[in-house]
Amino acid sequence: MSPELAPYVTAFVTLFVIIDPIGLVPLFAALTQGQSVQKRRQIALRACLIAIGLLTVFGLLGDSVLSFVGISMPAFRIAGGVLLFLTALDMLFERRGKRREGQTQPNEEDPSVFPLAIPLIAGPGAIATMILLAGQEGADWSWILAVHVVMAAVILLTFLMFLTAAPMERLLGPVGINVVTRLLG
Repeated sequence: MSPELAPYVTAFVTLFVIIDPIGLVPLFAALTQGQSVQKRRQIALRACLIAIGLLTVFGLLGDSVLSFVGISMPAFRIAGGVLLFLTALDMLFERRGKRREGQTQPNEEDPSVFPLAIPLIAGPGAIATMILLAGQEGADWSWILAVHVVMAAVILLTFLMFLTAAPMERLLGPVGINVVTRLLG
């Protein structure tokens, strides 16, 4: 690999590992279980666009956004962890499924903003990574643009992976999705 490409590959791998598009697929399948393919596509697109917007803001404005609202990076990480924990508890104890079964009208729950966009795709790790990558010493606008293109590419891969949720759900079946949800959720 040429030395000129190394920083871009490093940025891609870092964001890919932090966002984890492959690991998000079972969670997406569990959160959108029972939804039509078209509704899943809308949820995936909305979640990815919101994540791109949020990560762009933090990539461009960095620490100043958190400082302005008086949030330290460790506090932000803790808050994101608490939100993920609460979502995991919901999934582990099947509270989401029980709420859905008790509804008489079609499910209108939309997990695109929470928990998909925030904190699963654009969580504290991804936000901190964008702040660090875009704020590297000596970073010029071409580097900042490149970091944002790399981030958009990773989120595009996430969107494409979300589109595989329906075939994965058919392959695993209800019991398999339940097992994956309880293990990964």
